[in-house]
Amino acid sequence: MKRIKLFISIFITALLVYYCSTVPLTGRKQINLIPASEINALSFQQYGEFLKQSKLSEDKNAVDMVRRVGTKIQKAVETYFAQNNMSDQLKGYQWEFNVVESEEVNAWCMPGGKVVVYTGILPLTKDETGLAVVMGHEIAHAIAQHGAERMSQGLLQQLGGMALSVALQNEPEATQNLFYAAYGIGTTLGVILPFSRTHESEADRLGLIFMAMAGYDPNAAIDFWTRMSQNSGPKPPEWLSTHPSDETRIADIKKHLPEAMKYYKK
Repeated sequence: MKRIKLFISIFITALLVYYCSTVPLTGRKQINLIPASEINALSFQQYGEFLKQSKLSEDKNAVDMVRRVGTKIQKAVETYFAQNNMSDQLKGYQWEFNVVESEEVNAWCMPGGKVVVYTGILPLTKDETGLAVVMGHEIAHAIAQHGAERMSQGLLQQLGGMALSVALQNEPEATQNLFYAAYGIGTTLGVILPFSRTHESEADRLGLIFMAMAGYDPNAAIDFWTRMSQNSGPKPPEWLSTHPSDETRIADIKKHLPEAMKYYKK
């Protein structure tokens, strides 16, 4: 029995080492069991379904602004990756920026560069720079492969490390639920919870850098997150939340600003 446990432990350790990757810029090690081609294909499918069920905004000014900011951040990211010989990590990206009519204060970016901004968040972003704070943060989630990392954790914990392609065929409902959870839909308490806070903090840091690369002043992030904290209702204690507390987030952003300002060009 001890030998079997030792073998399993060695096998899992070897598996995790083999599938270990590094987040750009931050250098954090992460586990990713899912090939980019598979997670992107699933993302594009879910994105298409979402658009079919949603009402796209007809506000030309809002749509043009979202696409303008998104394109600037996209080009900044692509330039950075090209300069650092990492363009292969963006292979398969099909960037798209849309605005959806909804009172929900939200925005997100799926793997492969599929970005949605809800009209409900625009009063809080106020202007193009405030919007860059939000879009930089959401695009950072995709660039850092946070969704794939969370899905990998779920595949290990819930489906025994099953490959995504096999899971989609054998456990389609469970796999779809994993995808939703990876992007904050139906998040539950458990082992995965602390990683979500890590992802949020990492996306804040990367988002500051990406918006700075795109020509937006990252100092605007402090004002935006302050407005967000004032707009939000009562929150659970930080240790029960998938996001950092407002105070922690703003304090961390202030720490990361000097780094981001190195990339800022007006």
